[in-house]
Amino acid sequence: MNIAILSRGYHLYSTQSLLKAGEKRNHAMEVLDPTYCRLSIQKGKPVLYYHEEQVDDLHAIIPRVGASNTYYGSSLVRHFEAMDVFSIVSAQAILHSRDKWTSFQILSKAGVAVPHTVFVNPYLATEQVATFGDNPIIIKLLEGTHGQGVILAKNGKQAMPIIETLQAAKQKFVLQEFIKESKGADIRVIVVDGVVIAAMKRHCKAGDFRSNLHRGGTSESLQLSHEEEAIALKAAKALKMGVCGVDILQSKRGPLVLEVNSTPGLEGIEKTTQKNISKSIIGYIERNKR
Repeated sequence: MNIAILSRGYHLYSTQSLLKAGEKRNHAMEVLDPTYCRLSIQKGKPVLYYHEEQVDDLHAIIPRVGASNTYYGSSLVRHFEAMDVFSIVSAQAILHSRDKWTSFQILSKAGVAVPHTVFVNPYLATEQVATFGDNPIIIKLLEGTHGQGVILAKNGKQAMPIIETLQAAKQKFVLQEFIKESKGADIRVIVVDGVVIAAMKRHCKAGDFRSNLHRGGTSESLQLSHEEEAIALKAAKALKMGVCGVDILQSKRGPLVLEVNSTPGLEGIEKTTQKNISKSIIGYIERNKR
């Protein structure tokens, strides 16, 4: 098959891992930088050019769309879908996962447990903050990534100036309970085609509360409990994702889904677990294109 990875970083670990996995399965692999894709509709049909060459021979795509390019990236994926090219994650799923509040709404409708989360109403912010009592509050921008746009306030009094500043900057954000018992750790689970492929536990570095490996956190391979595996699969199904990373917090009331990532990084979890996730993704494409 002809498979393209949509990525601006040819030399990034995830891109190279997917390229090698596809080539080992004798597929024609290539990397398309979304920056150089031109979308159009001609004579009622979707047409796509990469630089000056028309792209009309692909069977499948693997989107690696960055958070800063969500709108155009999802539009590009939708264009390929209109051309009857299989994508491991749909344009709609990318949009839903990138908006934290939308994803929480979808997860809650499906009965997936998430932390107490509030979408801030600018007219009722004081009342909403009060629902957290005197406990710490996490403030999250709706489209942050790698731990960026996440702030921990010790209490509501400390949270209010931050909230007012974000509102003045016309930022959209949510308030979320701080799960103290998680001790700055979370679980990253990779789900491919309804199956858990790998899982690791991430720990924050000293002095931080965010466990992202990009921020200096550490990781270890993990055997999920039955409850943790079940909630990861349920979250992936709710957001209709064939491939995703599900982030889970361990709390006193059981596992809670923190986020579902439509383009999870592969370097940290492949190196930590020694699992070839890219190979599983290529297998997913093969099963669907048959």
